[in-house]
Formats: sequence, C-alpha cells, structure tokens
Amino acid sequence: QAQLVESGGGLVQPGGSLRLSCAGSRTIFRTYEMHWYRQAPGKQRELVAGILSGGVTNYADSVKGRFTIERDNAKTLMTVEMKNLKSEYTAVYYCHAARDDDDYWGQGPQVTVSS
Repeated sequence: QAQLVESGGGLVQPGGSLRLSCAGSRTIFRTYEMHWYRQAPGKQRELVAGILSGGVTNYADSVKGRFTIERDNAKTLMTVEMKNLKSEYTAVYYCHAARDDDDYWGQGPQVTVSS
C-alpha cells in the first residue's frame, strides 16, 4: 500500500505555475520530516524543498522565491506551489518523508516546462 500519493504535474509553459500535492498517513504527518525532490533526465535526484512537522521550511537556492512548500498535518497533505517556472525545472518530482532510519517515497509525477 502506497504511503505517499502524489497528484499534480503535467506540462506548463515557461513562466507559468504549477502545484503538486502529496497525501499520506496520519503517522507520517504527525512526526516525519517531509521533502520534495526532483530528478531531471541524466541528472541525480536533488533536494528541492523541505518542511518539518512544525512547519519550518528550507529551499534549494535554485528555487528560492519561486517555490513554496506547505503542509497541513490535520489534512495529511503537503503541497509545493511552483511559480515562474523555467525549462530547467523539467523533472520527475518526488514527495519524500523521513524519520530516523525510516523513509517513504511518492511515485513521482512528471513536470515538463516547455513552450
């Protein structure tokens, strides 16, 4: 049974916006640190943004000011709002949850930024 289920993704033009969502279990949202990663073709997976259970956030320099990560623990939902997208942001985006030695990954929807 999938622990993290993502939605969103698709094709967007450069400069456009897109929102990804990640739903999970109450156990995960109660105590796990959560992240968004992405993997572009031919590149390694990289951390894009993270958020602690209490709401503290951090972002990769490449997306600061463009991405906003949020989580609603009561609704067991995490989102990332992506604005002013660039073609180099084309990648598979993964939702991730981690605590101690335990972690889970979402299925990774494709985001394509292209005109």
